Amino acid sequence: METAIGVFSLRDHAEEAVRQLRQWGVPEESVIFLTRSESEAQTIAREFSDGGAPAKGRFATLSLPGIGKVFARGLAAAALLGFAGAATGGAVGSVVHHGDCEPTPAEKCTEDAAFFREVLKEGRSLIVVRTESKEIAAAACGVLDRLGIGMKGKPRTRMQTSVRQIGSVVVLDVSGRITVGEGNVMLREIVLELAEKGNREIILNLAGVNFVDSSGLGELVKAHTTVRNRGGKLKLAGLDARLSHLLHMTKLSAVFDVHADEVGAIRSFGG
Repeated sequence: METAIGVFSLRDHAEEAVRQLRQWGVPEESVIFLTRSESEAQTIAREFSDGGAPAKGRFATLSLPGIGKVFARGLAAAALLGFAGAATGGAVGSVVHHGDCEPTPAEKCTEDAAFFREVLKEGRSLIVVRTESKEIAAAACGVLDRLGIGMKGKPRTRMQTSVRQIGSVVVLDVSGRITVGEGNVMLREIVLELAEKGNREIILNLAGVNFVDSSGLGELVKAHTTVRNRGGKLKLAGLDARLSHLLHMTKLSAVFDVHADEVGAIRSFGG
């Protein structure tokens, strides 16, 4: 499953992104939209309607502690925010409140949910595209990277990795770009392999990473979740100024344990 995440600080950019996703043929069921703005939710609902016909994916209103109302569209939208038993519904152009939607206990929320909540807390909107198709994922990334918060200017350097062991800590050195169809799949496979081998203290040394697209952003979230679900901890180290800025702007820095360098990350494990 390919995942692309677009974070938007401007409402018109989020709305334009939905329009372009539709134009590029991204299936409606692959798109998840999250916002705190009811008017924006209504506009997006109309965007997903064809000639006034009811849209397949409808909005639900969810109540998040410390955040308030969140308008969620997409079959997996509620689950992304850590809600159990929540279902979306409602008519086009309107938003329906589900009073029985309850968030799962904080300790059971995925790191994905923590990330999405942090983004919404800052008043930004989110578009998440999940698909099995590499072609659709590439098209979605193109749209989300142009209009969302991201790193501009894609370098040509392909992603390369190497693994080192320092005591009980595994250091995964990553260089080049983490992008759809290239680095994102490689990173996913390596992190999964390390976690399945029983490694519980993993550092992603990103000192050599010079570009991360919307799919790469989703892969970093997924990597963190993969290690955490197996009882381990994943930490980031060595981010350059551009990547640090991206994580700060998207609020992903509030979820990851980020260190200035590898030495600091190792010491944080007690080594």
